[in-house]
Amino acid sequence: MNQDELHKLLSAIRDQHLSIDEGMARLRALPFEDIGIAQIDHHRELRQGAPEIILGERKTAEQLVAIVGKMVERGSNVLVTRLPPDRAEPLRTAFPQGEYDDLARTFTLVQNPQTSLPTGAVLVVCAGTSDLPVAREASVTARMLGLQVEEVVDVGVAGIHRLLARTDQLQKAAVIIVVAGMEGALPSVVGGLVRVPVIAVPTSVGYGAAFGGVAALLGMLNSCASGVTVVNIDNGFGAAFAASRIIKTTPR
Repeated sequence: MNQDELHKLLSAIRDQHLSIDEGMARLRALPFEDIGIAQIDHHRELRQGAPEIILGERKTAEQLVAIVGKMVERGSNVLVTRLPPDRAEPLRTAFPQGEYDDLARTFTLVQNPQTSLPTGAVLVVCAGTSDLPVAREASVTARMLGLQVEEVVDVGVAGIHRLLARTDQLQKAAVIIVVAGMEGALPSVVGGLVRVPVIAVPTSVGYGAAFGGVAALLGMLNSCASGVTVVNIDNGFGAAFAASRIIKTTPR
C-alpha cells in the first residue's frame, strides 16, 4: 500500500463509502503479512516510497510464486533480483503479465505504472560488456523505482576516448552509476569530469588478482576523485536504490 492508496482508503471511510469494519479488514495485513515462509512487508512503500523487493537467490520456485502472489493480490509492483533462469520460468507461467530479463536476472511485474517521473535521469555507465549484467540490474531497478534511465556501455579506461565522447551526456545526468571490474578505475575518471553524485559499483569481472571484485572495490574506495560513493561488489540493485533516494529527495 502506498500513500495514494492509503489516502483513498481513509477518504472512503470518512465519506462512508466504506465501513470501518471493511477498512480494518483492508488494513489488517499492515504492516506485514505472515505467510509462513516469509513475512511480507506491505508497509514498506509507505515508509520508503518503494515496495519490498525480493531477492530471488536461494529461494525455491514455490516460495517465489507464493511471495509474488501475495504482493500481486495487494496491488504492488514486483521486482525480483538475482533470479536464476530455472526459477524464472515458474514465475512467468504463474504471472504471464510479468517480464524476465535474463541478462539482469530480474523479474518485474508492473501493476501501478509511474505517471510522473522525478526530474533528471540516472545515467548507468558500464566499463565493459562483461559488466553488463550488473549494469542492467541497476537499470531495471532504477526504472522500477520510477526513475528515468539512460545507459552508456563499453567505455572503460582502456579506450578513454570512448568515454570522453559522452562528456555532454555525463554532465546532463542527475546521478551517475558507474559499473566496472578489473582495477575499477572508471569511477575516478567519471568523478573528475562531473559535479553530480557518482555511485561506483565494483564487479567480480577480472583475472586472478582481481580477487572476485575485491581489487575493483578497493580501487574505488581509494578513488582520488572526491565524493565518489561505493556500493558492494556486483550490487547494481543497491546503487540504483541509492540513486533513487538522492533524486527523490533533491529539490529541483
